[in-house]
Amino acid sequence: MSNRKRTAALVTVAALAGSVVWTAAPVATAQVVDVNYACKTPIGDKSAVSPIDIKGVKSGSGYRITMSWQKGVSSSPVELGKGSMNPSATITLGGADSGTVAVTGPANQAAIPENTPIKINDLSGTYTPRKSGKVTFTAGTLTIKALGTTTTCTPANSPGPSLTLDVTAAGGTGGTGGSASGGSDGSGGAALPRTGPEDSAVALGTLGGTVLLLGAAGTLWLTRRNQPR
Repeated sequence: MSNRKRTAALVTVAALAGSVVWTAAPVATAQVVDVNYACKTPIGDKSAVSPIDIKGVKSGSGYRITMSWQKGVSSSPVELGKGSMNPSATITLGGADSGTVAVTGPANQAAIPENTPIKINDLSGTYTPRKSGKVTFTAGTLTIKALGTTTTCTPANSPGPSLTLDVTAAGGTGGTGGSASGGSDGSGGAALPRTGPEDSAVALGTLGGTVLLLGAAGTLWLTRRNQPR
């Protein structure tokens, strides 16, 4: 087989192998989940249902987690002036990891009229994986502090996860990253085995994920290696 034909065959195998790696392991799935909050307020118990959206974006060795409320929860018998309401929440981890992620956000940027459902601004926090695998993120407790009072809202309907991430803990092999709309996945670069010309295609097919990461540099190395000297 000529060097030109051999190189073309190797590139084709790399593309096919990379396609299999990409489709086999999605790194993130997300869905909006209705959460029925049971709230303990200074004036008694209240309840409200709000769709909750949680997103995760790779940031350094961890993820930036953002929690969004699509409807207001609880209410106040008096107007809450600008900057007088401070929300925070927890997100419960499941699957490969456990514990909670604390998320916080700014105080209300506009006055909230009396007896009006309180719309929570997006809350964010950082999650650093402690274990590798698929980790779920589920709405936890919401805390609202306003005018010297505290309201605690707890999910009463055992909601399902709003987000699932396939993560790798620090010191683990490989790496993942993604958001609710998708991301990338790959293993660390590794040297290609120094096999003979007839074995190159087999070796390339076996290490498809690695070759895909090497990209043009890997193809150039193979082409130069097989040129007559």
